[in-house]
Amino acid sequence: MFLMAIIGSIGALDTESYAFIDHLLTLNSPKPPEIYEDGVLFTAPSSHRRIGIAFSHEGFSQVHWFRKLLVAEDPAETPAPGKKTPPISYRDSGISFYVFTIPKELTELEYRLVIDGLWTFDPLNPLTRTDPASGQIRSLITFPKINRPFSTTDNPPGCLNFTYTAPPGETITVGGNFNSWDPFMYELTENSPGVYSLILPLPPGVYQYVFFHRGERIPDPHNTNRVYTRDGHIASEAVVR
Repeated sequence: MFLMAIIGSIGALDTESYAFIDHLLTLNSPKPPEIYEDGVLFTAPSSHRRIGIAFSHEGFSQVHWFRKLLVAEDPAETPAPGKKTPPISYRDSGISFYVFTIPKELTELEYRLVIDGLWTFDPLNPLTRTDPASGQIRSLITFPKINRPFSTTDNPPGCLNFTYTAPPGETITVGGNFNSWDPFMYELTENSPGVYSLILPLPPGVYQYVFFHRGERIPDPHNTNRVYTRDGHIASEAVVR
């Protein structure tokens, strides 16, 4: 069984979900930037000592560092009865990656890479733009128009509007500080294939919540407001007015 060891902090896109890990593990080499769910997945060879990315909408003032994808080695043999299982060893997959969550207002993304201390355009992305003032070559991604599902950031007054996407026929529930984190009380309805939703009336206030899917606690992929709960879990946060 493959596992993934991640170095660094997680972003708004749920990089710890089974779906995201499974998607990463299908990659056998770095590839051009890929729009995945509500983010962009950047990859690069892990043979570089350090790889960063900076964006024009941030004025290139902040460098975001790639993370190395490590996968577990298959055990050479099954231990004999009574023998301890050897510790898991990891190998370099050959891929480093970074995930950028797409803000709703962006229609395109200009960026540059920092590879081993040198600024450059993305060699895996053929689309570039030259800045007329500086002559600097920047890599470019244009975003198709996306009909994003409503999330708790689009709440009607006095309600939380939960929406989650998954394969058809699944069971999706939601829990939070409004129901003592009960994972069974509120089940979302599949209103169209693979799109599940629930509108929950609540008094005005600040609420923390997660979705429950296949035994996982999953923060809302469409809500970038994340907090740590008292027991140390990551949850989404929304306000009812």
